[in-house]
Amino acid sequence: MSDGSLTAERPPDVRRVGAPVQALLWTGGLLLLLLSIAVAVTIGPARISVPDVWSAVASHLGFGASELSPIRDGIIWNLRMPRTLLAAVCGAGLAVCGTVMQSLLRNPLADPFVLGVSSGASTGAVVVVVLGVGGGAVSLSAGAFVGAICSFALVLLLSHTLGSTTDRVVLSGVAAMQLFSALTSFVVMTSADAEQTRGVLFWLLGSLSGVGWTEVALCTAVLAVCLVICLAHARTLDAFAFGQDAAAALGVNVARTRIVLLCTTALLTAALVSSAGAIGFVGLVLPHAARALTGSGHRRLLPVTALAGAIFLVWVDTLARTVLDPQEVPVGVVTALIGVPAFVAVLYRTRSTS
Repeated sequence: MSDGSLTAERPPDVRRVGAPVQALLWTGGLLLLLLSIAVAVTIGPARISVPDVWSAVASHLGFGASELSPIRDGIIWNLRMPRTLLAAVCGAGLAVCGTVMQSLLRNPLADPFVLGVSSGASTGAVVVVVLGVGGGAVSLSAGAFVGAICSFALVLLLSHTLGSTTDRVVLSGVAAMQLFSALTSFVVMTSADAEQTRGVLFWLLGSLSGVGWTEVALCTAVLAVCLVICLAHARTLDAFAFGQDAAAALGVNVARTRIVLLCTTALLTAALVSSAGAIGFVGLVLPHAARALTGSGHRRLLPVTALAGAIFLVWVDTLARTVLDPQEVPVGVVTALIGVPAFVAVLYRTRSTS
């Protein structure tokens, strides 16, 4: 059965994971995430312990008073904690988006950026930073978000005009990606000075430096809403994994469901990219790792994928900011170094099952 996808998988593994194992995965993953956040916040030039982290967090949440100095409290609460939490949110969101895109497009190599969202965000960012659009009233994140939405709107328009099949969606995303990448390069080459070029390039490769609680709150809210929507469509995603014809035969409104899920993943990706830049390979590799633990049922797969993505990016960001201290490595560089070997493994796995 063919739905016109570019790289279609065979019908997915439908093995079931028992409720005790499922509960163990979720509970263990959540505890590991909390421990990872607590430990990651302690890593850096300033000597901070896990009890210090708990004390600072409890104090700011109204559970007693902290005995930490204002400087140490500020390092924990204003610098490291927002960054670490945003890393967790971005990792979870990108992994969830990758899971949905791979099932929706029946393409094991799909990721959150297949819709051209990251390229559009890059263009929006450089337009604000380099060209000064908005006169200082528009932030880099806002410009990136608007650019991401414009790119996705173009993909929707092109795919609808060309027939709305999965391969048309992918090809429309490739076209938008190339267009906005070219626009970004043109603006940088013709208008940016050396300092602006370096700053823009660092952001384009993914950076969580300088983030605050506003970004954490916004991205967390968007992730929560989008995750609920995706979980509500879990059975539909299971049907899509077998192809559009099979989904339609099961009573799924294919066109409406595709639009809802594409818009959901695009909105989440746009929010994450506007705050942290383009962090690649998380949404490509983590869904495959999670499927190895849970099977392909999305009601089980989506929460485990979110936890795996969050834990992964917390530690990747910790490595990125400390491995060459005091110099910081863009997060996207580290995820690429880790993700490329995993990507190659996925390619071999796809070839062996095709």
